[in-house]
Amino acid sequence: MTLKSNRSLLDIDRDHLIHPVTSFRAHEARGATLLQSGKGMWLTDMDGNQLLDAFAGLWCVNVGYGQDSIVEAAAAQMRQLPYATGYFHFGCETTVRLAQKLADLSPEGLDHVYFTLGGSDAVDSAIRYIIHYFNAIGRPSKKQFIALDRGYHGSSTTGAGLTALSNFHRLFDLPHAWQHHIPSPYPYRSELTDDAAIIARSVQQLKDKVAELGADNVAAFFCEPIQGSGGVIVPPKGWLKALRDTCTELDILFVADEVITGFGRTGPLFACEEEGVTPDLMTLAKGLTAGYAPMGALLMSDKVYQGIANGAAPELAIGHGFTYSGHPVSAAVGLEVLRLYTEGGILANGRSVGRRFAAGLNAIADHPLVGDTRGRGLLGAIELVADKDSKARLDSALKIPDRLFAQGYKNGVIFRSFPDNIIGLAPALCASDEEMDEIFARIRKTLDDLLEEADIRAAVG
Repeated sequence: MTLKSNRSLLDIDRDHLIHPVTSFRAHEARGATLLQSGKGMWLTDMDGNQLLDAFAGLWCVNVGYGQDSIVEAAAAQMRQLPYATGYFHFGCETTVRLAQKLADLSPEGLDHVYFTLGGSDAVDSAIRYIIHYFNAIGRPSKKQFIALDRGYHGSSTTGAGLTALSNFHRLFDLPHAWQHHIPSPYPYRSELTDDAAIIARSVQQLKDKVAELGADNVAAFFCEPIQGSGGVIVPPKGWLKALRDTCTELDILFVADEVITGFGRTGPLFACEEEGVTPDLMTLAKGLTAGYAPMGALLMSDKVYQGIANGAAPELAIGHGFTYSGHPVSAAVGLEVLRLYTEGGILANGRSVGRRFAAGLNAIADHPLVGDTRGRGLLGAIELVADKDSKARLDSALKIPDRLFAQGYKNGVIFRSFPDNIIGLAPALCASDEEMDEIFARIRKTLDDLLEEADIRAAVG
């Protein structure tokens, strides 16, 4: 493609394409970075630059780019049956088989699957079904929902209110009055140094919030096992189980949002497995199809399913559904991705290379800009600070996130650059040890390059 036509594409993008979670004016000024191809851990942009993707697209390309067997599965399904509605009692084999696989592989007791197009509408579906459930079982006062500060639960009209990030609330009239938040279990920024104390405080904060709202009014508590878009906040081991048990004690539903953590991202297939937790509902997406096709899922316990099913006469439909729920092509992709995880060695490789990832995080902690590194499996973060001892944040006027991402791109590595000077990492599970080492070498060079800038060097204690 010629430079002229490349510029033309940039103009078309600027004039017509609205990008997600982007300043419209900033994008008009900057323009798009157009990607052309991908293979394994590597991306190539329209200018021919080779880039190590340390973020798996958007936490999702867990099996890496260019897996031919996934393309073949999608093509075969397109030829045979490109679409089948789930309405009017219709279905198709791939969708049924994928539902069975998810029920078999997920935490025990999550036997029912509703398919969505992604994570946001999986959360939205969870909210709708929870409201329906409590109305159906004769407890209509239970309408209040609780989530965590720094949590992310999508950007639908309802889910974005459970999300606790300011960009998703500003000028959207969110959160709703029935949406509430308790503090994040953020060990690095906590004055508590003992894991048990951090866990105990979260438990008490949830109990206090439920008491404030009234136990008969609270429907559910939503949380990510590890908070993703809030800066990869890793709670202490045992936190998830303690919150699950607290929800049971308080008689509120526990919803695990595993949109990011699911499908090997933290080591096991689902993060809930690590603590033996079965939520009442679990949201999935991203790694379900590894980003090769749009799909999400809501997994539902039999208790919730039966409550909804028994709440109305059999001739009355439960009025929730999407045209593309359980799309056969996405389902075929999901089946092949699950095969690659379990039979193709991807999950095992992720666990193996996760040790190299942890070593890379530990090693880079000595950099003058780094205050904290944290992670689990192949999900991690590097938090930059002005002073290691005080944990003082770098001044926002330095515009570290933009400069950090741009310098990383120049050095051939893509990562998430969060607004509060945190590098988010989520490399694909197919990475080799050598590629993992190269990711951290390029990130270290990026940090060194930033520290060479006079204003940043002056800001670091």
